[in-house]
Amino acid sequence: MKKYHIPQPKNIRSIKGSFAWIDHRLLRNGFLDRMIHADVLVYLFLVLAADKNGVSFYRKEKICETLSLDYQQFEIAKDRLIDMKLIAFESYSALSPNGYYQVLPVETMAPDYTQQIMGKLTDQLFRE
Repeated sequence: MKKYHIPQPKNIRSIKGSFAWIDHRLLRNGFLDRMIHADVLVYLFLVLAADKNGVSFYRKEKICETLSLDYQQFEIAKDRLIDMKLIAFESYSALSPNGYYQVLPVETMAPDYTQQIMGKLTDQLFRE
């Protein structure tokens, strides 16, 4: 059996006060391979800002300011995270760009975008 070594045994982290976690299935189920930089930033922010139910209500402007993202980068990342079923979003009203974000449990494998891309390319080739 391989010996387990802790580089700084007197400096082990522990849970004090509030706590956030990132599910290891984000890596194991292939999501990190599919995520772009902005996706990772937005996901990390929402995980850290969420309450015990995974809900955060930070304003889009504050998230963008904190992460140094423009609104378009944020919206693309938000839509990608929703598409991957990693977060849910519900606006305050039909006219509001802000609302509630919820980090969802990681229960599936990451989507296989290659099949979607190949399908779209095939459709375009046969349409022309």
